[in-house]
Amino acid sequence: MKRFYKSVSVEQSGPAYHVALDGRPIKTQGGDPQLVRSKALAEALAAEWAGQGDTIDPARFALRDMTDYALDVVPATRAEIVAKLLRYAETDTLCYRADPDEPLWHRQRKVWDPLVETLELREGVKLERVSGVVARPHTPETMDRLKMRLDSHDHFALTALEQLTSLAASLCIGLAALEENADGEQLWAAANLEEDWQVEQWGEDEEAADRRARRLASFLKAMEFARLAR
Repeated sequence: MKRFYKSVSVEQSGPAYHVALDGRPIKTQGGDPQLVRSKALAEALAAEWAGQGDTIDPARFALRDMTDYALDVVPATRAEIVAKLLRYAETDTLCYRADPDEPLWHRQRKVWDPLVETLELREGVKLERVSGVVARPHTPETMDRLKMRLDSHDHFALTALEQLTSLAASLCIGLAALEENADGEQLWAAANLEEDWQVEQWGEDEEAADRRARRLASFLKAMEFARLAR
């Protein structure tokens, strides 16, 4: 699609902000007004529009896509999204370890235990850790507290959390990424600890490395979205 506008601005509508193209407010992809409470997010959305060239590249609208998802999709599907996130808690990558006699187990403990313990302390829960792939369910009390935590997030935070958690295959890492001053690169390395271990043993595949770089970019963009939307 050819670029169809010249000017991009941020305007205020009551307590909310919106992006305007040539003075006309834009709408979500679902057709509703794209109104956000964060001026910082509105300015970042405007920057995406301003940064387009003569031909619009949809891939450069990551923040717009997450904003529209938060406005168009999340309000009607919150329960399903929370249920999906709780399933990640049930099979959280950080809770499944190698056997204790394997060198990988020691690295998992060193990198993963601080993250798990921080979540446990912050949320008042206890996550079950196991060696192997046989599931050990968390207690109902833990799952109830995690559900309350997820329910407390607004639509924008839940949008970011869904993407962060699915990319990391870990609700523990997803929640950690929402914390102020979270280190995205460090969290992504923790999520990919086992993959890095395999690379050390057998070498790196170029295609896999490219895919990981793209996924890291998406992870960091979701963190940026959460920060801007606060």
